[in-house]
Amino acid sequence: MVFYYKARPDAGDYTIYMGADKNENEELIKYGLPEDVWFHVDKVSSAHVYLRLKKGESIDSIGDGLLEDCAQLVKAHSIQGNKMNNVEVVYTPWSNLKKSPSMDVGQVGFHNPRMVRVVIVEKRVNEIINRLNKTKVDRRPDLKAEKDASNAAEKAERKMQLKEKRRREEMERLEKERQAEIRSYKGLMVAEKMTSNRQIASAGKSMQEMEDDFV
Repeated sequence: MVFYYKARPDAGDYTIYMGADKNENEELIKYGLPEDVWFHVDKVSSAHVYLRLKKGESIDSIGDGLLEDCAQLVKAHSIQGNKMNNVEVVYTPWSNLKKSPSMDVGQVGFHNPRMVRVVIVEKRVNEIINRLNKTKVDRRPDLKAEKDASNAAEKAERKMQLKEKRRREEMERLEKERQAEIRSYKGLMVAEKMTSNRQIASAGKSMQEMEDDFV
């Protein structure tokens, strides 16, 4: 079971979600998407909360209001953290999560600790939790199928971008050839004009003399 929430409306159309238990968390770790950001209360047990960003966004794109929603939700779903003030919530891109065979179910580490951010949650704000709970939807998603579909879409997008890149390169090549032909043609015209003038001069007559001869 995965629980889905909608972030505050003024933050934009963002989905926040989390697993029902540690086994579900394991699946979320395995089948996360590049747009996902993972949240957890530091040093104590808590839910694994994820925020799904939009394409092209990064962890630096998360606004204060959206960050507060995620941090409050993860604090509220920590037995210890929910009772504490000034709780540290850590968050990092899903791609930075590291899972090794020796780890327990639901346990994770980080590939790069420097990519982990920390936000302090001073206290629980019931108004935020109540608002989020009103948007809560329970689902049993096929996480693998969603992951496969996302990978296929990303592959198709990369293929389209490569095709467009090659098209632009071909147009640039043709344009360079056209410009080279224009320069070559202009050079030929200048050369022909210079040749004609030299021929007249070599005849030893001026234009006026040639006209007089004609008359």
